Amino acid sequence: MPNVMETIFAKAKAAQKRITLPEADDPRTVIAAQKIVELGLAQVILIGSEEKISETARKAGADIRGCTVVSPAQSSWYEPFVQQFYELRKQKGLSLEKAKETMLDPLYFGCMMVHNNYADGQVSGATHSTADTVRPALQILKTAPGYKLVSSFFVMIVPDCPYGENGVLVFADCGLVINPNAEELAEIAIQSAMNMKGLLGMEPRVAMLCFSTKGSASDPLADKVIEATRIAKERRPDILLDGELQGDAALVDWIGQKKSPGSPVAGKANVLIFPDLNVGNICYKLTERLAKADAYGPVLQGLRKPVNDLSRGCNAEDIVNVAAITAVQAIQD
Repeated sequence: MPNVMETIFAKAKAAQKRITLPEADDPRTVIAAQKIVELGLAQVILIGSEEKISETARKAGADIRGCTVVSPAQSSWYEPFVQQFYELRKQKGLSLEKAKETMLDPLYFGCMMVHNNYADGQVSGATHSTADTVRPALQILKTAPGYKLVSSFFVMIVPDCPYGENGVLVFADCGLVINPNAEELAEIAIQSAMNMKGLLGMEPRVAMLCFSTKGSASDPLADKVIEATRIAKERRPDILLDGELQGDAALVDWIGQKKSPGSPVAGKANVLIFPDLNVGNICYKLTERLAKADAYGPVLQGLRKPVNDLSRGCNAEDIVNVAAITAVQAIQD
């Protein structure tokens, strides 16, 4: 296991946060739940039909006796959650009948548990789309104070790599916001810097990436990054952040000092902010394949309480890792 995940596991063990897994009728989820409990990473709450969950665990050979199982339909929280959700969404046209139906959905019920501090975070996506995972979080938990946007980042661990923090970098946004404007890009940069520090315990050095370095090219695409850099610096002057920087100027010291002399970030960046999802998604996948990097994410950021997404192609180990990350994010709330 990379040292980064060892650090995250240690933080999760110390925190003992309560993590909901609302896809508990999937074998990968119950196998992961057993592992999370065995490792002491979190207190696991499996949400769904107790009968179905027990049958899934039996077929998967998973021991879930260390987990709490909550069935929305039979829970004493069901009626209060229905009323709360109705009050939250009635101005959007939600009927009471629809609220009752929606609160039977484990993803919504789990988010409501987090909203009411009966749990600290949620992990889903093994059998649901990103939209299905994010929608209840946005409707119930909403964005954190001071933020308007939910975005995502990947923790990239590149073997035998001198760049970033000995091969550890944060890439954002590679999974959620398609074409952020300058203000949104600035917010993604600030969120990512805070997660580099809070999640990984590393001081962030943020590069706002572009095809241009410090005015070497003139184009509206570069102008967006320049403006985002200005906004981010104005909002958080305490963060080491610079742009616009080309990829080599951000990572390679001698190139950074040649192209942007005196920059506190050029040649030393460990947080890479991409100008749009096209670039970010392509770059993280190329890094993963060509450099044989481990990619952890997409980890969601900007929510009031942590909810994280999984790939539908994930395995049980992926769920364990994301649950640990979610537990550590919950410490920061």
